[in-house]
Parts: sequence; structure tokens; C-alpha cells
Amino acid sequence: MRTHTLGATGPTVSAIGLGCMGMSAVYGPTDDAESTATIHAALDAGVSLLDTGDFYAMGLNELLIRDALRARPGSREQAAISVKFGALRDAGGGWGGYDGRPAAVKNFLAYSLNRLGTDHVDVYRIARVDPDVPIEETVGAIAEEVQAGRVRHIGLSEVGADTLRRAAATAPICDLQIEYSLFSRGIEEAVLPAARELGIGITAYGVLSRGLLSGHWTKERGIDPTDFRNRYPRFSGDRLDRNLALVEALREVADGKGVTVAQAAIAWVLSRGDDIVPLIGARRRDRLAESLGALDVSLDATELAAIEAAIPPGAASGTRYDEAQMQHLDSER
Repeated sequence: MRTHTLGATGPTVSAIGLGCMGMSAVYGPTDDAESTATIHAALDAGVSLLDTGDFYAMGLNELLIRDALRARPGSREQAAISVKFGALRDAGGGWGGYDGRPAAVKNFLAYSLNRLGTDHVDVYRIARVDPDVPIEETVGAIAEEVQAGRVRHIGLSEVGADTLRRAAATAPICDLQIEYSLFSRGIEEAVLPAARELGIGITAYGVLSRGLLSGHWTKERGIDPTDFRNRYPRFSGDRLDRNLALVEALREVADGKGVTVAQAAIAWVLSRGDDIVPLIGARRRDRLAESLGALDVSLDATELAAIEAAIPPGAASGTRYDEAQMQHLDSER
């Protein structure tokens, strides 16, 4: 497994990380046994970066990671755990915004440490900027936890270039977690240049656009009522048709290379620079193995040009979240 350092100040992690959200929530029914086996398979393959959020299934995802690591003695030392916090939930599963107050930061962290069964989090970040709290206050509170040894590194999530600069002026920021894929290239205009200017790495989520770029999605595939993709514009109506047509164009390029569509899409993200670490949201061992195969895919200039001709910048139809969730993205302002 190749490794990269997250930014100028962060930890050394595997070149691909494992996003664990879907193992406990969001994408329909889950299977804890298969999820645990997938985490173990990832660790066996050298994947060290495990990404979660304290609000994923209201803490159950952290408990899943805790139990998976406990079942493998010594694996906590191998794993770098990245945690997002700040989302407010209610008993019915609803969402109530984000809380970035310093007191809330310390409260959220205390609960995460307890659920994860660890004395520290490797990277800690607010999931979305709290519009009522200056980012300097939120980051400053995390910096106090770094001083106390309960957090190793500070990250950010879905922030724009200006917020990134303000945060970096407050305390060292190791990485920015943000959506980046052939379908979502918005960071290239201002956010990615700012991150590189500041020595901040990128952990890229959504590299397969929640399954659309996997090569396994079809129009006939039903979506479970509990699956959040029911609310994502790119999965509905004519937009889905247009997006799947783009995937078929990518499939032609991938077939010519002798790789899968998913591997081509992930390899493209990997090609964007060593400061970018893709997070793959595999929930099963077979999908994990397919995704990790992208590490063996080398794309030359001609192949990269063919991929970008198949899916040009801005070609995806529909926004990456529904309107309500888009309002929470500082990165889109």
C-alpha cells in the first residue's frame, strides 16, 4: 500500500481511505457482519485511514468501528480514525443544523472517544460550518483538544477557500474533506489551489458519486425507501438518464484499458496529485477489492484526455445534494 502525508502537518495514511458511513446508515439496509469483514479486509490490505462521523446512524457507526478494531488486537495503532462532528439530530432521525460552539466541540468529542473506545481521534473536523459561530472559534476549540492530547490533527469539511484560509491562520489544518470526482470538480477553481497554497491535503469523498460512477448502477435498479439517494437530484428522472449516458462513455474508455468503470474513476482522482487521498465507501469486500485495484492503474496523458472527454467538467446533471443540504455547504458559496 502506498502512503501519503495529509498536508504539511498531518499523519501518514494509506493512499486510499475507507469511508464507513454507508456501513451503518444512509444507503438502505446494512449488514454489520459484512461491514466488519470489510473493515478487516481493508486493514489487511494496508488501508489505514478510516473515516466516520459521530452522527452516522447516531453513533452506531463509531461503535461498529470500535468493535471491528477490538476484534483485531493492535489494529487501533494501525488505523488513523477521522471523525466529523457537529450535526444535530432528533429522535425521529431528523436533522437540526450544525453546532460549532467551543463547548459543543468538547461535548461531541467526549462522546466520540467513549463510543470509539480510544483516548484520541487522529483527525477531527466539523462536518459543516456553523453559520452562527466563527470558524476561528470552532478550530480554536479543536486546537485546545490537540494540546490536551485527545485529538492529533485538525481537519475541515466542505469549506470554501476563504474559510480555509481563516481556519489555517488559527491553527495547523492537515486536510480538507470535500467531494471530488469526475462528476464533481468544483474544487478545482478556488478551493484546491487554496489548499495547495496553504499546504493542506484533500481527502476526497464521493469519488464514485454515491454509486453512479461505479459502473454497477442501472436505471432499473430500485432504491430502498430509506436510501438517501432518493433525495439526490442526480439519481432522478431525466438527470439519471443523462448521467448514466456519461458513465457508458467512461465504460468505453475503461474497457479499452482493461479496467472497470469504478477503477477508472478512482484512478482519475488518484492522478490529480499525491496531496489527494480518495475515500472509497465500500460496504462489501468485493467492492473494496475492486476499488483498491485502482491503485494498480496508471493513466497516461492520452488515457486521461479520453476520460475527461467522456465526462467533461460540468457534464453531470443535477446538484450533488438536494437544495436543503446545498444550503449548508460553505464550499458552494
